[in-house]
Amino acid sequence: MGLNLDEQKAVDRFRKQVVEPSMTKLVVLDFYADWCGPCKALTPLLEKVAGEYAGKGVVLEKIDVDAEQFIAAQFQVRSIPTVYAMFQGQPVADLTSARTETQLRAALDQLLAQLPVQGGNAADPGAPSREEIAQFIAMGDQVLAGGEADRAVGIFSQVVDMAPDDAAAHSGLIRALSQAGRTDDAAAALTAAQANPALAGNPQIAAAKNVLELAGSRMDETELAALRQRAAADPANMEARLAYAEAAFASGQRDAAADELLAMIEADREWNDGAARAKLLQIFEAVGLEDAWVIATRRRLSRLLFG
Repeated sequence: MGLNLDEQKAVDRFRKQVVEPSMTKLVVLDFYADWCGPCKALTPLLEKVAGEYAGKGVVLEKIDVDAEQFIAAQFQVRSIPTVYAMFQGQPVADLTSARTETQLRAALDQLLAQLPVQGGNAADPGAPSREEIAQFIAMGDQVLAGGEADRAVGIFSQVVDMAPDDAAAHSGLIRALSQAGRTDDAAAALTAAQANPALAGNPQIAAAKNVLELAGSRMDETELAALRQRAAADPANMEARLAYAEAAFASGQRDAAADELLAMIEADREWNDGAARAKLLQIFEAVGLEDAWVIATRRRLSRLLFG
């Protein structure tokens, strides 16, 4: 094909993420960039409407034009946001001008009436597939990891509505509400999840509960700075240091929280029955044991404990 290795990899990614799903689904393809203001305004709209149309076979895929310059060039993207609809490997409509919910819904309705798009599943044709649910959960996780908790709340709320027995969806909603500082709403979401027999004892719900508990220590920057100064002024005051570590993590400063807890463990690992280590392990479970930051911090803890 005359492509270099990077271009071939880009084509392979595009084939897997867009072309293959488009054989049966209508893929809404959003070309964007992190620095693009209009993109940030359009993205929540695309996520909302695509989520609502998931049961009809609509899938949203996002292409970062900076990371995927070769793909953007093949589509002759000259400005962003640019939005296309793809079906069976081909662009079937330019949706860029659909900037309101009404316009986007009208465009999708027209396409779905004309194309043999497969939606839902055999048991319930109006229900989204497991793959579609997983896609929106992954999107919510990505948005939450990027610090946009309020947007993540909207995504996970839709997923919970679509799949009320999905533990990952409920966990994501609880975590997003906690990170957004909406602890009362997060507690209500946790109660609802725990009342669902299908989610009883699920480890993802337990991890979300940890996030909510840790979020209870959240405070504004002035209060956090006061705790930081108090802990630094008296390193022997382990209670003050633990309070600072909890508040730092709840405020999104997980590196500072981990540094403080590791320093406490190094100073006195047995203090208060190993409270600093227990708190660090709780943070690991809240973030996720497969998270890269957790893996790196666990290595630091292992070196500290076992040399």
